[in-house]
Amino acid sequence: MAWARTRGGVAVLVAGAVLTVTCGFLAAKAGTTPLGEPAVWGSGHAMPIPQVSSSRDSHSGFLHPGVLVSAAQLNFVLKKINTDEEPWQSAWLALQRSRYAQLTWRARPLATVECGFYSRPDRGCTDEAEDAVAAYTHALLWVFTRDARYAEKSIEILDAWSEVLKEHTNSNASLQAGWSGATFVRAAELIKHTYSGWPPDRLTRAERMFRTVFLPVVIGGVNRYKAGNWDLIMLDAATGIAVFLDDRAAFDKALDKWRGRLRAYVYLSTDGPLPKAPPGEALTKRQIIEYWGGQGRFVDGLAQETCRDFLHTGWGLAAAAHVAETAWIQGQDLYAEGRERLTEALEFHAGLELGKPVPPWLCGGTLQTGLAPVPEIAYHHYATRMGYNLPETKEFVQANRPAGPAFFFAWETLTHAGNAY
Repeated sequence: MAWARTRGGVAVLVAGAVLTVTCGFLAAKAGTTPLGEPAVWGSGHAMPIPQVSSSRDSHSGFLHPGVLVSAAQLNFVLKKINTDEEPWQSAWLALQRSRYAQLTWRARPLATVECGFYSRPDRGCTDEAEDAVAAYTHALLWVFTRDARYAEKSIEILDAWSEVLKEHTNSNASLQAGWSGATFVRAAELIKHTYSGWPPDRLTRAERMFRTVFLPVVIGGVNRYKAGNWDLIMLDAATGIAVFLDDRAAFDKALDKWRGRLRAYVYLSTDGPLPKAPPGEALTKRQIIEYWGGQGRFVDGLAQETCRDFLHTGWGLAAAAHVAETAWIQGQDLYAEGRERLTEALEFHAGLELGKPVPPWLCGGTLQTGLAPVPEIAYHHYATRMGYNLPETKEFVQANRPAGPAFFFAWETLTHAGNAY
């Protein structure tokens, strides 16, 4: 995809839900074909694909698989793609046609990943983030086809990084760890709990990587001078890693941090005349206005990065929803706690993205739209599960399906659109 080498291009790419289609590769629904050969498949199967089973850890109490997507959700999707139903079928085809789905993918690990602002310099930053997307893509392919080559490819990528990765450095280190850690751990969770072929020593090594290289960074937080999406993306990774490691203490810490950060990211009039400061900070009115991009008038649903651009705002909202989704699977309802903030933010930004006039008092009357990713997960919870009417969000989501992959999100139309669970 275009974001592979030009990070600045992702706004246009993802906002338009554009997917790069690679020719000559289409994965089989069931069974295997020789490496590199295209497989032809329809709605039928030579044999049924087994459903995903769930288990609960006796010590932590966590349900597995349970990072962003559950066994019940995966089984729902499997039924939908087996009967060629939309929007799942189009999303499934988009995943299969993605270059991240190719069995010829080769991981590009480094011991030190050095990332400056906007990934300049980019020493392993794009490679790591793309490898994480590829690992997760192959894990999903394994689940939905039971072709072991996909599980082995996901393991190959995870093993390559766990063997050498030691640190993330430079100014974007914590955000980079959030991007890659959030996606890598989704792959690891699916493989660990659906495939028996991951050698125990390699699994242990991956667990050590998540615990020692990623978790201390992503759960540590950032200061107020970093945009709010940073903390939320890092907490997305921290929550998933905590579940994967069955670390209840880290999970509870991440959720508590999420509560404080969401309150400081999306404004509600009940907050008072000014938005709340980031947790642990005491900001003056001038500092708050500066932190919110010079915006001096605050309305329900406005986000801390609205006046920066809708791309980064979308990242923050998506990451907040990711944490809430994993918590929901694990029996904690952060969605209810954040309902008014998240639904107001979704409708506010989706409406403007769809062409509502920009009032002159908002960001000086000029906005940089390009909301991304498609907010499938938050919309799924509030509209599908809970029945809330979100007309602007509905129109935006449906117009931009299927949602593609980048940075810390991938294939969310496939996994969450209209899901009964």
